[in-house]
Amino acid sequence: QAQLVESGGGLVQAGGSLRLSCAASTRTFSTFVMGWFRQAPGKEREFVAAISWRGSITYYADSVKGRFTISRDNAKNTVYLQMNSLKPEDTAVYYCAADSRSGIGSRHYLSNQYNYWGQGTQVTVSS
Repeated sequence: QAQLVESGGGLVQAGGSLRLSCAASTRTFSTFVMGWFRQAPGKEREFVAAISWRGSITYYADSVKGRFTISRDNAKNTVYLQMNSLKPEDTAVYYCAADSRSGIGSRHYLSNQYNYWGQGTQVTVSS
């Protein structure tokens, strides 16, 4: 079992930055593929980024590539999402997710690949 708790959301002006954190309560965090997803009002949950066990492989949605950076600190059981050059269309609830069952692959673009989820943190970008 693992619990994921996100933090760092808030209100920011367009062009600004935020860093989200996701702390995991598990001793096996270093074996989890970690991901970030987001869901805007009236829209389906969408993939944002994913990172491999050691952080050497990362995937990004095209909409955030070059602006967002996913990273992890296995010593702190934490994964981060650094978000720069934020746009109003980035407004959403951001969710941290973990896959404890497999190594990273293209399937990690899909939400059903993950077996643990956090409660989400709201990010609002004003124009």
